[in-house]
Amino acid sequence: MPKYRQFTAQLLSCAALFYCPSAYAEENADADSLIVVTGTRSGDAISPDIDAGSLTVIDSDQIVSRQVRQVSDILRDVPGIAVSTTAGQTQLRLRGAEANHTLFLIDGIEVSDPFFGEFDVGTLIADNMAQIEILRGEQSALYGSDAIGGVVHYRTLTGADDPGLSARIEGGSFNTVNAAARLGGTSGAFDYAFTSSMTSTDGQPNARGGTRDLGNDSAALAFVGNLQATDNLRFGVVTRYSKNKGDFNGSESDPTSPLFGQIIDSPGRRFENIGVYGLVKAELDLMDGRWSHRASAQFADSKRRSYSATAQTGGSVGKRLKGSYETTLKFIGDAMEHRLTFAADLERETYRNTDQSAFTGERSNENLGIVGLYELEVGGRASFSAAVRYDDNDRFANVTTYRVQGAYLLPSGTKLQAAYGTGVKNPGFFELYGYFDGQFIGNPDLTPEKSEGWEAGITQQFLGGDGQIGLTYFQTHLEDEIFTTYPPPTFTATPANRATLSKRNGVESWLEINLDESWRINGSYTYLRARENGVQEVRRPKHIGSMAIDWHLPDNKAGLTLVARYNGSQQDVAYTDPSFIPLNVRLEDYLLVNLNGRVEISPNLELFGRVENILGERYEQVFSFVSAGRAVYAGVRGHF
Repeated sequence: MPKYRQFTAQLLSCAALFYCPSAYAEENADADSLIVVTGTRSGDAISPDIDAGSLTVIDSDQIVSRQVRQVSDILRDVPGIAVSTTAGQTQLRLRGAEANHTLFLIDGIEVSDPFFGEFDVGTLIADNMAQIEILRGEQSALYGSDAIGGVVHYRTLTGADDPGLSARIEGGSFNTVNAAARLGGTSGAFDYAFTSSMTSTDGQPNARGGTRDLGNDSAALAFVGNLQATDNLRFGVVTRYSKNKGDFNGSESDPTSPLFGQIIDSPGRRFENIGVYGLVKAELDLMDGRWSHRASAQFADSKRRSYSATAQTGGSVGKRLKGSYETTLKFIGDAMEHRLTFAADLERETYRNTDQSAFTGERSNENLGIVGLYELEVGGRASFSAAVRYDDNDRFANVTTYRVQGAYLLPSGTKLQAAYGTGVKNPGFFELYGYFDGQFIGNPDLTPEKSEGWEAGITQQFLGGDGQIGLTYFQTHLEDEIFTTYPPPTFTATPANRATLSKRNGVESWLEINLDESWRINGSYTYLRARENGVQEVRRPKHIGSMAIDWHLPDNKAGLTLVARYNGSQQDVAYTDPSFIPLNVRLEDYLLVNLNGRVEISPNLELFGRVENILGERYEQVFSFVSAGRAVYAGVRGHF
């Protein structure tokens, strides 16, 4: 299959061509200062010390030291997240929620495919200068339908935060090439960041006993710019383009074959996905910053195609247009700050099958969401917030969701927090009207899924604030869950709403220690109990854990990072019976251990390398899909 390797050289040389040292400010020593914007509509940064939500922030140091290439890999280190990957689709499940219950944002843009209702996280190549914010629990009161399980926000650091030209290139196992470049800086009141990335691999087989290597090529280009027009007026723009194409295998459909229902080598099958995204925004502060206004408009355009050896076998186009307005009024006293926020979101989604064997007419859906939010901060020691949202939808019943939460930081460094909220998830177009000839047909009579949950947690600082340990209990009930059924006489897959209740509860724990500016230790563990009518739900392991130990010499002259990620055994469904009666199967647990190393060879250059899956685990994240084995990579990275 075609490769992007020529594009790699062009990508890096183009970045160097645009490089102009006089345009940059001095490097900001506080580039990695923790500023969190996810979890509020007031526009004000949240201090994690008193944030009442279950929030995890992955900073750029962690991305660099763990040599993250796919964002989905480092999300395995976050409490409460289960990741499952197959060729062409990587899914996240937060606290046992469905994969399409997570709102995924990139620099403020909703990037889920409007047709399929979720974002393929496996296509997002990590930029070293980025921050990832993960907020777990029902967030529909702030963000609407897609945030029933939580929010993941991938944020590119601005040109002011990280000025200069940086680039990396690496190669390794499976004939893999990975490259990225970034150009950031400031020019007067304008700051900018161009980012580009690509990966190309011949891959390896993913069928049991298969010999067909599944190649994959991905590329992305993005721009983030901000203009401080006056002291109280700011403008911003974000654009992003991504393309992903690769091979995939299908399942054996011959009922006389002993491999019926299992993944088998399928020569010629491939896919191509393209995404184009954009956002413009304006912010105006009045009354000495006590009254703020924010307006934005964004779009997402997703195209998918799948092919056999001879023809196109499927395709879809999904588009989203969204406009938002937020206004916040602050009442600031000596020790207390009150914030009242009003927000409105108007969204229109359109969808269309491009497979000629299916209905190809365009359908659409419009939604108006109205949000009211009250926030209180008391002396850097306590916080409280209450949010309510009303959604007026032209296809489904109108709905009101809400969330209340609070936190208190004791003088001992102990933070107590609790939250309660509701959520809703509207059926997606694919679930309503999707069609694959003889394989799947949508159900236009589906109703929205509804969720209700609460959580309570405690965080303790130690080692003079250099260490933290946290524990959170959560519980959620989901009604009208959408699942796939195979009704007779054709046994064609179709979605339906369950009449029973889905119950999920568990415990999340995490640890972070920073020692002597040379050691950083991060750990997490999650216990999850996810039951649907008393039966364990699929692809939701009871036990998930990770540990990352990073050591480096002073001034980062060299370093080593050891990462271990454990995924407990889990249930899945297999359709290996020609009667199409689903069979429960057990996927065995696995432990993935990676070792990364880096060494500086000049003030601007470093060599790095890593071994992934040192133990050579052979494992399946989805029934009969075999995952990658041991791999070795090495490369060079520069910053100028």
